[in-house]
Amino acid sequence: MSRLSTVHPDTATPAAKDLLDKVDRALGGTPNMMRAMAVSPAVLDGYLSFSGALAKGRLSAALREQIALLAAAENACEYCYAAHHVLGARAGVGAVDLAGGAHAEATDPRDAAALRFARAVIRTKGSVSDEELAAVRAAGYGDGEIGEIIGAVALNVFTNYFNSVARTEVDFPAVHLPVLG
Repeated sequence: MSRLSTVHPDTATPAAKDLLDKVDRALGGTPNMMRAMAVSPAVLDGYLSFSGALAKGRLSAALREQIALLAAAENACEYCYAAHHVLGARAGVGAVDLAGGAHAEATDPRDAAALRFARAVIRTKGSVSDEELAAVRAAGYGDGEIGEIIGAVALNVFTNYFNSVARTEVDFPAVHLPVLG
């Protein structure tokens, strides 16, 4: 059971209802995380705005989903790991890359470099080494894309922490969360 309240779209305040309706149109449903965030429309709006802004960037939806899987695994967020398996598949992430995301692995070497960099950002809390930054640049990422990788990490750390604190009830098919060393 969730430790934070949730809002049902039918009983939401007008501001929350507008946001939840937007989510429903985009996803074909209203995930529990969004219902919990809607208790504060400012939180849900902030999440949707940041996510929407990153969607307009240079990183593909598939790579953003792989970063989300990585962050969920690194932060042991069962809710996000399950959600991003579904959302990743919708974005075109194949089964091998869905499984590899937790370990910063991808079939595309360039994507794998981005994931290793994202993992370094998470593990060092942003204090990446010169070598880690050079490696992602050597894979062909410019500063704008590197900024977007950092943004994707930040967005997903937020949702990981939100769902961990809330203990949001998982409303996606269960996926075994790997234990990372």
